[in-house]
Amino acid sequence: MAVLFPQEAVTRDITVRVAVSYLAEQSAPASGRWFWSYHIRVENGSGRSVQLLSRHWLITDGRGAVHEVRGEGVVGEMPLIAPGASFDYVSGCPLSTPTGSMKGSYRMVDEDGEAFDVTIPSFSLLGPAT
Repeated sequence: MAVLFPQEAVTRDITVRVAVSYLAEQSAPASGRWFWSYHIRVENGSGRSVQLLSRHWLITDGRGAVHEVRGEGVVGEMPLIAPGASFDYVSGCPLSTPTGSMKGSYRMVDEDGEAFDVTIPSFSLLGPAT
């Protein structure tokens, strides 16, 4: 799994795995725009169903400027993930620098109504070598 998803973090038996790709076809370096897609898999290794309620991202560009993003669910969904199941989605991130990083957390709730935060591992956004 580490080959497909090199970054991972585990919180309360919930594993978040990330794979990132630079998208040259959606980037325009001459115009100061670089774009990445990231594929996230949330795996429920616990014995209880969990629901992903919201996301919190800290996106840092190559100059060190941090952009904070908060929102409900992911890609328009608030997935319910059964024990032993996983949820995958792909999203994207534009930057005005050729490098950066992302990290964050998901707010989850278990079937007993207990809310908790799950760590999204930090991952680098690296454009093509110049």
